[in-house]
Amino acid sequence: MVLLLKLLLAHLIGDFILQSDRWVKEKEEKKLASGKLYIHALLHALLTFLFLWDITFWYIPVIIGITHFFIDAAKLLLQRPGNKRFLFFADQLLHLLVIFIMWCLMLGAPPAFSWSAKQLLLLTGALFLTFPTSIIIKVIISVYTPKTEMEKDDSLENAGKYIGILERLLVFVFIVSGHWEGVGFLIAAKSIFRFSDLTQAKDRKLTEYILIGTLLSFGTAILSAIVCLSLL
Repeated sequence: MVLLLKLLLAHLIGDFILQSDRWVKEKEEKKLASGKLYIHALLHALLTFLFLWDITFWYIPVIIGITHFFIDAAKLLLQRPGNKRFLFFADQLLHLLVIFIMWCLMLGAPPAFSWSAKQLLLLTGALFLTFPTSIIIKVIISVYTPKTEMEKDDSLENAGKYIGILERLLVFVFIVSGHWEGVGFLIAAKSIFRFSDLTQAKDRKLTEYILIGTLLSFGTAILSAIVCLSLL
C-alpha cells in the first residue's frame, strides 16, 4: 500500500500542484506543439522516480511518463467546449488506472499497513483536498454561470479557492482526530458569514451555486476522511 500511495502522491503533485493554469492554457492552445506538454510528462516521470527511489522499479517512472504524455495528448486533440468536463474526468480515470496497474506490477499483494503507511495515507488524503479537489469542484459546477451584481464587487484574488481548501483541511483534521462536532461548528460559522452575501444577492442562481459548491466541498472532505479512517 505504501508504494500505491507514493504513486498517487506523485500524480497529485505533478498534475495539480506543479501544473499552473498558464501551463494548461498553453497546452490547450498549442496542443502537441506545446513544450509544456512534454515537460509535464517528464515531470511526472521524475516525481515518480523520486517517490519510489528504487532502481529496481526503473521502468515504472518511464511507463508512467510515456502513458501520461499520450493520455494528455489524446485529451488535447479530442477536447471541445462541449466535452471538456467529460474528458477531464476520463483523463484522470485513465491516469489512475495506469497507476493501479503499475502498483500491481510491483507487488503481487499489498503488505499490511505500517506506521509510515498511515502517515503517507493521511498526507495523500490531505493533499487531495487542496488543489485537486478545488479543480474537480470547479469542473463539476462549471456548467452553472450565475450572473449577479456581486461579481463586480472587489474581493481578494482566488480567496474562494483558498477558503475552500482551508475548510476542507479543517474538516479532514476534525474527523480523523475524532472531533465531529468541529465540522458542525465550521458549517455553522460559514453559514453565518455567507448569510449577508446571499441576502444581498438578487440572483437566486447565486444562492444555489454557492450551496452546491459548499456541499461538494464539505462532502468531499468528509468522504475522504472516512475513507482514510476505514483504511487505517
